[in-house]
Amino acid sequence: MNKQAEEDFDEEEVELYEHYRIVIDKGQTATRIDKFITEKIANASRNKVQQAIDSGTILVNGQSIKANYKVKPNDEIKVMLTMPPRETEVLAEDLPLDIVFEDSDLMIVNKPAGMVVHPAHGNWTGTLVNGLVYHFEHLPEMKGNVGRPGLVHRIDKDTSGLLVIAKNEETITHLAAQFFHHTIERTYLALIWGEPEADEGTIRGHIGRSAKDRKVMDVFPDGDQGKHAVTHWKVIKRLRYVSLIQCNLETGRTHQIRAHMKYLGHPLFNDAMYGGDKIRKGTQFSKYKAFVQNCFQMLPRQALHAKSLGFIHPKTSEKLFFDSELPEDFQGVLEKWEGYVTTE
Repeated sequence: MNKQAEEDFDEEEVELYEHYRIVIDKGQTATRIDKFITEKIANASRNKVQQAIDSGTILVNGQSIKANYKVKPNDEIKVMLTMPPRETEVLAEDLPLDIVFEDSDLMIVNKPAGMVVHPAHGNWTGTLVNGLVYHFEHLPEMKGNVGRPGLVHRIDKDTSGLLVIAKNEETITHLAAQFFHHTIERTYLALIWGEPEADEGTIRGHIGRSAKDRKVMDVFPDGDQGKHAVTHWKVIKRLRYVSLIQCNLETGRTHQIRAHMKYLGHPLFNDAMYGGDKIRKGTQFSKYKAFVQNCFQMLPRQALHAKSLGFIHPKTSEKLFFDSELPEDFQGVLEKWEGYVTTE
């Protein structure tokens, strides 16, 4: 797996986790931090430590530093990584899985909203991967994604929809290459605030972590930060205050649709992280406010569903395509908006 292909495995929120904490002794002499950490942490090369410092994942007293920083007595050093510490092995759990398709090489799962895809800090059990490990004794893992067997891509916890699972090394490698070359067809449906002026369009804007909140992704249209990201969208239905849109992804960045649509001025309905959990369009009448709050309660998550997947089967070379229905919470809110705008 090449480095760029690994970077495309990027659809779910990723946080930094503390792996090492070192408090400098009172008698410590001034020493360059890269040299100090290399000596303190097993298998840590000087080059890797310097790369980590440059990426801001090594902190001294809560602040990022440069490689030539010299440690002082009582300094607190934290080494942060995107992978959580492996506190436990992945536990096999007999969880209900909505299996859309399965053969000897792969499986298509329709993930419900609220299910975390893989174990991570705070969610070591009850995830899709816990369920997969129960059903399969051996699943392949991509380099750099230990603890996420079978996964080629991900979707957020509160996004529903289709995921492809690889059962062997050949399949995971072949599918990862298709994702990297953007030949995988991925269609999402989203309910957004407002009505876009155009009927369709393409958003090209690098996506990277916000300097204010690392859980939130920002769009950098000039490409000076973040990773290249492209989303094609078109309006399916206009409902005056909200719109149902279809999104097709070329890339798979963290929160790509959510961040891009906010950047366009149309955040996803009830997406709390990106400002969609407030009334962004409509009247100030109490009846309307009550209606929107009722919709929020019916759909207590961002209105986003991974509706379809199309790809080439790694073994047979057959073109496969899978589609799914909107889940009940999404469909119910959509019908309520349709009823509201026609009777208003």
